[in-house]
Amino acid sequence: MRDTFLGCPIDILTMSETVDLARDAMRTRKRLRHVALNVAKLVTMRRDPLLAADVKSSDVVGVDGMGIVWSARFLGLPIRDRVAGIDLLNQLLEVCADEGLKPYFLGATRDTVNEAVCQILKKHPEMRFAGVRDGYFSPEQEIDVVDEIRKSGADCLFIGMPTPRKERFLAAHCEEINVPFIMGVGGSFDVLAGKVSRAPTRLQKLGLEWLYRVYQEPRRMWWRYLKTNTVFAALMLKAFLHQNLHSISKLGRGELPAKPSGSS
Repeated sequence: MRDTFLGCPIDILTMSETVDLARDAMRTRKRLRHVALNVAKLVTMRRDPLLAADVKSSDVVGVDGMGIVWSARFLGLPIRDRVAGIDLLNQLLEVCADEGLKPYFLGATRDTVNEAVCQILKKHPEMRFAGVRDGYFSPEQEIDVVDEIRKSGADCLFIGMPTPRKERFLAAHCEEINVPFIMGVGGSFDVLAGKVSRAPTRLQKLGLEWLYRVYQEPRRMWWRYLKTNTVFAALMLKAFLHQNLHSISKLGRGELPAKPSGSS
């Protein structure tokens, strides 16, 4: 079920529903592009047209951040689950291992992505990777990377490159890559490799993973989260006022208020 939240499309899906869609795409070789939406990405979209176009053109826009979950519910959207990108990645890797599907990892440093693969193979020794490539290649090497992915026969492509590089790469080559399921995974390769730890489960449920990131990397993260969280709070306030003033206006005209939904 697709809806709109603060002007951005979102798909109201559970984790199991998202996994089923990805599995079906890989089995049928029908292309499906997934993007995970959190507060930082939603705020950045408003000043980055390329990122906004990438999100809006994706086949599935999953709700990653708890800030999005709670805020969308507050505006009346029936979101049941948070579909965190790293959790979805882990579940899809289990599907690949169980069903003989072949993933391709693209991104991070060579040491990080190779260590991520080693850790996965320890857990799933039966896994067969279509390919592994770090994200440090020049524009001149890009066509060779695309050709390598296309020839690999990969069933899914997980891209761990930063925004907007990932978006530019996909905008230029999505058609020729010829991989059925494509998903950006942010810094998930660092987590899989054990170089970055996730927040404790309790903090995840409270929506405070961002605070844990600030604790881990205070110099780099505190200003980023201060800016994005402040902008997001302002957007939510605007949406809340718009929704309620609209309802009051309709009541004043003797109309029944419409069922609430996400505002733009």
